[in-house]
Amino acid sequence: MSTTRQHESVDQLGVESLRRRAAEHLMRARSRGTALTEAVDEDDLVRQHSPLMSPLVWDLAHVGNQEELWLVRDVGRRDPVRSDVDELYDAFKHGRASRPSLPLLGPAEARAYVREVREKVLDVLDSTPLEGGSPLVKDAFAFGMVAQHEQQHDETMLATHQLRAGAPVLSADDTPPSRGPLETSEVLVPAGEFTMGTSTEPWALDNERPAHPAYTEAYLIDTAPVTYGDYLRFVEAGGYAQQQWWSSEGWRHVQEARLEAPQFLAHDGQTWLRRRFGVIEPVRGDEPVTHVCFYEAEAYAAWAGKRLPTETEWEKAARWDPATHRSRRYPWGDEDPTPEHANLGQRHLRAAPVGAYPAGASPLGVHQLIGDVWEWTASDFTPYPGFAVFPYPEYSAVFFGSDHKVLRGGSFGTDPVACRGTFRNWDYPIRRQIFAGFRCARDPRPEELD
Repeated sequence: MSTTRQHESVDQLGVESLRRRAAEHLMRARSRGTALTEAVDEDDLVRQHSPLMSPLVWDLAHVGNQEELWLVRDVGRRDPVRSDVDELYDAFKHGRASRPSLPLLGPAEARAYVREVREKVLDVLDSTPLEGGSPLVKDAFAFGMVAQHEQQHDETMLATHQLRAGAPVLSADDTPPSRGPLETSEVLVPAGEFTMGTSTEPWALDNERPAHPAYTEAYLIDTAPVTYGDYLRFVEAGGYAQQQWWSSEGWRHVQEARLEAPQFLAHDGQTWLRRRFGVIEPVRGDEPVTHVCFYEAEAYAAWAGKRLPTETEWEKAARWDPATHRSRRYPWGDEDPTPEHANLGQRHLRAAPVGAYPAGASPLGVHQLIGDVWEWTASDFTPYPGFAVFPYPEYSAVFFGSDHKVLRGGSFGTDPVACRGTFRNWDYPIRRQIFAGFRCARDPRPEELD
């Protein structure tokens, strides 16, 4: 990934440099999606591996259709490539469970379609003024939005790969090892105000905006995500059978869904095993727990005598610099992520052990806030003060409310273009197929404030 800072203006970058950066992001997203769809045969491409997910061939054509709508037709003012497929790939008209019954483009036709769209998009990118004008083209926002959208679907397709049955088809290098135990298990974040959200990040989405003052009381937050070793102590202590740790909604769900442990885990009588992209392996105790829903995270936190952090607390721990009292783009500073900072971009097919990325720690000493696992927070997905829809309500506004909980930080399957200190993800609290874990927080005791 280019190390060019995304928040620099067009004047600083130069229009041609901005074009190159947008093209690089678009091509990297397409290369990843191509690898995920070419790793399986055509039967796997058109099959629905779970009612929670679309067939992979739907995702393949959907990203091309969104690219056509926004960049070919809207930005480029060009003639449609395939207006006849718009309704098929409208995510709001057809839920995931019903998509296999639609007359979808077959694998070869879908590949030809997205290839033709991309050729036209690169031509549009070459000819579109990016110095100003419409907010959709200023700073190449629409191109960045489409790159982020495609990478989000690449992560969704990666989750589909985790759900598919059969022999492993994906491979990647193992994660780096832990660099050693962390100095402390939690850190105190002092009371006070900080700047939350952003008004300056060119490719930030509407729900990240605007920057605004936010206040927190003092709190303690874990320096690392909760690990499998931590979480399995809760499981083995009978946590899933003890109502006292669960909210009423969580207890109802754990009973109805018959949950007993994180998804993809099983006990063979001697040890815990995990199915990971078709590979059955012993669970690594120092790896952040993955594939837990919000209710499971909330119950573990209660069992541990803690709670989940609010979204505001999470962002303050990730961005606030106590030395300068400013909010950084990332925990480590303003520069884009590198492989030394965080486990992002599907370089690995798992979360890294706690302590593997010391260069990515925040000034307060909080580790692995970016990458590895999405982290559940206690907060509902709601708009910030001064929120304005841009460029369409269906991106964020229709999801606001108590039905969805906020996740932060990205996972090992999240690309850097779709992950920053202000980035907000959201999902239903029952979801487990996503690459989600969590960390805990708690209110300090009086003597801890001295």
